[in-house]
Amino acid sequence: MKVILIRHGQTAGNAEKRYIGVTDQPLTASGVEQIEKNKYPAADLVFASPLKRCLQTAAIIYPQQKPTVVRDLREMDFGDFENKNHIELSGNADYQRWIDNGGKTAFPGGEHPADFCHRCTTAFLKTMESIKNENCQTVAFAVHGGTIMAIMSSLLNDTENYFSYRVDNGDGYTFDYADGQISNQRKLFE
Repeated sequence: MKVILIRHGQTAGNAEKRYIGVTDQPLTASGVEQIEKNKYPAADLVFASPLKRCLQTAAIIYPQQKPTVVRDLREMDFGDFENKNHIELSGNADYQRWIDNGGKTAFPGGEHPADFCHRCTTAFLKTMESIKNENCQTVAFAVHGGTIMAIMSSLLNDTENYFSYRVDNGDGYTFDYADGQISNQRKLFE
């Protein structure tokens, strides 16, 4: 089966380089344009994070299909860093510790990256298991950048390189999926 992972369009927080996880922001006008200008592959089934930015993205790309919401595909909870950017966090000892640890420690008051990766990957695998007997060739997911990095790095057994799977708003990955394994992965817009 072909899988498409799409990062939602730009939000106000993305434009300001803020840590936007649980904050439920809609797309900006630029974010809508970003999605509308790209040509995305057709999909037989569409899934999305429950947050507005992903639901809007799915509705723009696949207007004839109502996405199935998968709660555990939502973005990471950035805790005390939520809705702040690196400038506002400059001088914050907890933020500096997080940076010094390569982003691999828990966010104060938020989620641990390892727990986040496990949550997202488990949700993805359960979703794929639930549709294995469906007659579909392609499935799309409108999700978050962190969700994509979690799924890709986990399924490729490459968690040390989590950040290397980062994609811009509106971009993503496509790959072949079978029995919990992915192959032929590539960015949507290279």
